[in-house]
Amino acid sequence: MLELAGNKVRALAAAREAGIPVLRSSSPSADVDALVAAADGIGFPVFVKAVAGGGGRGMRRVDTPAALPEALATAMREAEGAFGDPTVFLEQAVLRPRHIEVQVLADGTAGPDGLVHLFERDCSVQRRHQKVIEIAPAPTSTPTCAPP
Repeated sequence: MLELAGNKVRALAAAREAGIPVLRSSSPSADVDALVAAADGIGFPVFVKAVAGGGGRGMRRVDTPAALPEALATAMREAEGAFGDPTVFLEQAVLRPRHIEVQVLADGTAGPDGLVHLFERDCSVQRRHQKVIEIAPAPTSTPTCAPP
């Protein structure tokens, strides 16, 4: 699972295959013109996201079409320097999101007896797309949206 999650595009494909709703996004590319063209089908604002890595590196929020080419070039340079891969993709931006995480542990056996979750935590307080504070349990969680 960690290997799958290390590549955001593969993780998105796996989520789609599993029937999980995902945000609108482009195909991965290092071609600025192809990504600019793909943005029309997504709508603004968008996030430019590096395919590899994490920690907010190679990630830029873009609010207007005019700002996209420069943001792509900057994100690609940063991704190349940090991860050795300039490939990025575009993803629909969610304004004022809550970043809620749940850790799930599994022992590899089939069925629910081999699974346990470590509840939810709110990681919405961020700086440069990096978590600064984690609050557990998530204060906005309710019994209808909390993990079982």
